[in-house]
Amino acid sequence: MHDTGPLNLEKKLMEPLSIRQPAARPLPGFSLVEVLAAITIIGIITFLAVPNIVRVKQDGEENLARARAETLNMAMAAYVQAVGTNTAQSNWAAAGNDDARYLLIRQYIAFSETNRTLYTPSGYTNTLPSTISPLTTKVIVTGPSGTTIAY
Repeated sequence: MHDTGPLNLEKKLMEPLSIRQPAARPLPGFSLVEVLAAITIIGIITFLAVPNIVRVKQDGEENLARARAETLNMAMAAYVQAVGTNTAQSNWAAAGNDDARYLLIRQYIAFSETNRTLYTPSGYTNTLPSTISPLTTKVIVTGPSGTTIAY
């Protein structure tokens, strides 16, 4: 049995607070320091990763431009082979500009776009050679900065 007389009550009130009450449990969750540390770590990772992601994207676009230029070169060779050298030369000269020349070889490109601008990645340009034969000249690829890209 508990003795709740005045002496016990006075004795209980004189006890230190930590003895009288159980320790308060911490609330579940994260402290402000932990949240700030997590945000800082995420910021550092982002700071390091974003330039690499941009570089990978740029490299991919440049590689696509090179591959498309090679495809145009092969389409020109297929065109000469299909129609003959003399006909290819006269048709090529009569076409006059790159867009008209692209239309001549478009059927020799698998999954080709309707025009040369759509076929080339954004920011890059493909310049078709002014003469088609002999096939010693290649398509010239120019990057977004205006520099010629070797391939």
